[in-house]
Amino acid sequence: MTDSGADDAPRPISRRSFAIGAAAAAAVPTLFGGTAAADPTGNGNGNGNGNGKNGKGGQVRDLTLYMEKLPNGEMGYGLEPGKATIPGPLIELTEGDTMNIEVVNNLDVAASLHVHGLDYDVASDGTLMNDSVVEPGARRTYVWHTHTPGKSHDGTWRPGSAGYWHYHDHNVGTRHGTQGIKQGLYGPVVVRRKGDVLPDKQFTVVFNNMTINNRIAPDTPTFKAVRGERVEFIMITHGDFFHTFHVHGHRWVDNRTGILQGPQDVSRVIDTKTTGPADSFGFQVIAGEGVGAGMWMYHCHVQSHADMGMYGTFLVTEADGTVPGGTHGM
Repeated sequence: MTDSGADDAPRPISRRSFAIGAAAAAAVPTLFGGTAAADPTGNGNGNGNGNGKNGKGGQVRDLTLYMEKLPNGEMGYGLEPGKATIPGPLIELTEGDTMNIEVVNNLDVAASLHVHGLDYDVASDGTLMNDSVVEPGARRTYVWHTHTPGKSHDGTWRPGSAGYWHYHDHNVGTRHGTQGIKQGLYGPVVVRRKGDVLPDKQFTVVFNNMTINNRIAPDTPTFKAVRGERVEFIMITHGDFFHTFHVHGHRWVDNRTGILQGPQDVSRVIDTKTTGPADSFGFQVIAGEGVGAGMWMYHCHVQSHADMGMYGTFLVTEADGTVPGGTHGM
């Protein structure tokens, strides 16, 4: 079974484990749009219904998100009433899919759902300007479309929707959603291309001002994997500051997937990436490959930011659960 590996954090499951009946699926805030081998409902917790093809070679998915209050003045998106999380549920699609998301506003303020990287019309913009917010106690359906690469109407090449994206509120506090984002109304979106390599585990890291997933060390997430597992990091930045994301002991490729396409691929290999507000990227690594099990730090490499608590642990264990040198705190 796959989960996020993070203590006290959202725990996604893989589509492969769901397909064989993951016992913990009901507790997992992950929504999968799916490939041909994926969950046919497009929803990893059984909380949505697929309704077949959309005429574009993809699937049409229906799901529900709830916007709710959390302790300490925070807010979050969730798959069920009382189950909101920060970050919100991971939503995953394949190029060509359409997603109908009914958003239920259980907050006491008007809020919305705005997505980056996907296709939508003004009715699904999630802004006050386009009259597409959700009043307290109300509900609204937002429609997201994705597309495959191909020619534009003028003959130029149009890229597909595949990539690492994100969604967030665009109304609480200001018409830009400044307070909503600050308080936790955000979440990850992954759009796959058919044939993409699927990970065993997925971790979402959000630099939100001087926090990671709205937490400061030592309360930041610990992401856990077994040496040899394929791990996907989804990295998002919000707030007012630029940061530098770094993972100790692991490298990735600075392209769409984070994976080299073959021995002739000359894409740049990195272990640090500068990221600013609304940026998002992702990559896959093999946990502990070439370096072994251990406590590997992830953090913002702006020194003053790390000193203020923007760091956490990527814990890679051996198959028996052991870690060389123990699990000492940082």
